[in-house]
Order: sequence, then C-alpha cells, then structure tokens
Amino acid sequence: MKVLILGSGVIGVTTAYVLATRGYDVEVIDRAPSAAAETSFANGGQLSYSHAEPWASPSTLPKVFKWMFDDTAPLVLRPRLDYQMLRWGMKFLANCTQNGLERNTVTLLRLGLYSRKMMQDLATMTDIDFHYQRDGILHIFSQESNFEAAQKQVEFQNKFGCQERTKTIAECLQMEPALEHSNCKLVGGIHAHLDEAGSGHLFTTGLAKICEKEYGVKFHYDTTITGIRKESDKIVAVETDKGEFTADKYVMSLGSYSAIYLRMLGMDVPIYPMKGYSLTLDSNTHSPSISVTDQKAKIVFSRLGDQIRIAGTAEFAGYNTTIKKRRITQIKNAAKGLFPKMMESDPHYSEWACLRASTPDGPPIIGSSPISNLFLNTGHGTLGWTQSAGSAFLLADTLEGKETEISLDGMEVRRYL
Repeated sequence: MKVLILGSGVIGVTTAYVLATRGYDVEVIDRAPSAAAETSFANGGQLSYSHAEPWASPSTLPKVFKWMFDDTAPLVLRPRLDYQMLRWGMKFLANCTQNGLERNTVTLLRLGLYSRKMMQDLATMTDIDFHYQRDGILHIFSQESNFEAAQKQVEFQNKFGCQERTKTIAECLQMEPALEHSNCKLVGGIHAHLDEAGSGHLFTTGLAKICEKEYGVKFHYDTTITGIRKESDKIVAVETDKGEFTADKYVMSLGSYSAIYLRMLGMDVPIYPMKGYSLTLDSNTHSPSISVTDQKAKIVFSRLGDQIRIAGTAEFAGYNTTIKKRRITQIKNAAKGLFPKMMESDPHYSEWACLRASTPDGPPIIGSSPISNLFLNTGHGTLGWTQSAGSAFLLADTLEGKETEISLDGMEVRRYL
C-alpha cells in the first residue's frame, strides 16, 4: 500500500519512518529543498514532555488585550481583518476557562509522556546523533506569583504521572552554576526531570536519510502543492508544479499551511500560524549546560553540542515570516538578564523565525478525517518536536485501523467539525 505524506518537517518525516518500518510504500512531498527546512530548522531544542499547560488558560485571559499592544509581551496578537484569525481567537478565548485548562492539560500530558517513551525508542533504534540530553529542563522563576501558580500546576500534573520537583534558589544554582551571575532576582525553580533536549533538525535530517537508504522512502523536495483533487469521499490526486502524485492513503503534515489545503477539501479546521523566533550562538564557559526555561520571559535555552539555542516569543501576524528586530532584541535582553556572562561579549549569532501550527485549545490534530483516505498529523504549535514521536506512532496505528496505545480523545479533528 502506498502512502503519500505532505510535509517533510519533523512530524512528516517521523511519520514516514514509522510507516516505512511497517512495510508501507512511502513518498513525501515538500516545497522546501530538504527535510526540516522550515519550522523544524531552528526550534528551541526542548523535548518538554511535562509542559502541558496550554496558552489558553484563565491566567492568560486578563492579559490578552494588554498584550495586543505590547511588543515585549510573551504572546503578541496583532489585530487584523482576517476571518481565520478572528475565528481562532474566539475559540481560544472559549478555552480560557478552568475546565478547558484542565481538560487540555490532561490531553497534552498524555501525549507528552507517550511521546517521551516513543522518542527514547526511536533514539535507540536509529542511533542518530542529535545532541540528545536526558537531564531534564530547569524552569526558573523571578516572580513569586508565577512560581506559586506553577507549583499548583505541578500538583495537578502529579495526579497523571508527571512528577516534577520544586527547587530552592540554592538547588537551582547547584544544578546550573551559570545562573550564579544572573541579573534577575530568582525566587525558585522547578526541575522537569522527565524532559529532554536535542536538535530537532539533526534528528529529522538524519531520520530522512535512514528512510531513504534503509526503507526506500522517496522524498520529492522543491515540489509545491498547487491543489488536491477529491472525488466523492476520497482524495484521488495531489497536484503540484512537478505533476500529479497519487497514493492509496494520504497524510497531512504541512504545519500552519495544513489549514489552507484542508479548506480546499471543505474542512475548515482552526489551525493558525504562531510565529516564533530563535537565536543560535557558540557556547562558552558561562553558557548553561542543562536546558533552562525563563518562565517570566517565556524564553528557552538549550545546549546543542557546541552551540546554544535561545528561542521563544509567540506572535500572531498571519503567514508573515519576516524577522522583527524588536522580537530578536527581546530574546537577547532576556538572555542578558539570565546569563549576562554568556552574552557580555555580544557574541555573534544567527537569527531565525518560523510559523508554528497552533490550535486554539492546544492539543494537535491526529488521526482520521471525514475524507476516508486522508489522515491528519498537524497543529502541534510550540510542541511539534516534543510530540513528534508519539504523534507518528498514533497516526500509523490509526491509518492501519489498530487500537492506539493511548486514547486520541481531545486530539481528533471531530472536536472542531
């Protein structure tokens, strides 16, 4: 049986690998010149399985309108005459309730912990060198109110098998000595010891090579999808600038652009692009060795070999990938506050911006669709790298008609249609 996957980011390639190992004839289409060339290229590097609190929460609700006009806010909403943004925004606000928070947290945590298990299996099976670190993520707090709220979230997640550990300032400094020079007034930390880190780009490109060499997967790069042809309840062809592609089954993994192509098929799914930024610089003696999250600034730090990836911010501005210097400056300032010694020589760095495919409630969309031979693996927001392994196995099981190892409740597209 032939499966055609649309998208060669970390979600698409991981899905291709799992299906190929199960004996499927797999092909992948992408407009990019290589795998992991867009959203998966320079993400934050964190495999944050324990990060299960969605953006949509009661604590976010009172800040939303203030953030609209604040370029330094962690989440920036730029109002525009865009029906899809307005529709997404209304659904987002509807999820900013305590019930919505708890429901979506449980879904994200279930997927996160499953993805941890499957990522460890993939790392062992493939032996890809992607600077895999398994010493957890240290969340740093400089505001008492945020620290107290986070500890309540930890207590809630503990009920579902996610045992995070609260740390004193002294314990944080012991875990990460580079924090000793911080200009921020630290009040404590939380160590998500189940979490990991690594280069999503190295993993994805390495996995794509294995797919090609060991399983005969065909990657069609530099191939732009121009349309998808459907007859009755089935896709019959994907039209591209390189001709038509056909298969028995199709998988949609085009990130933020999934929504555009799904609308062509009559499926108005609320996926909207959330722009994120990152900096990559060479590490030095004052760089953190453990992955760190600055909870106030919503900025993450990951050591990837001899480099440091600093990433964060969320900006809703449509399908605009332009790098805004103000957002880069915001990330630099956060880095200078937390790790001033690392940044004091004003190191050379590369800049990156990408569009994360975000759903209004937080969980991705995985599984079957109203179109009988179309399956969805998209909408992972800021957690695509984190959730990639688990999502791929869930998708493969669904495509094969098998019972999934964990419930897909809260992840299926039917919650929107």
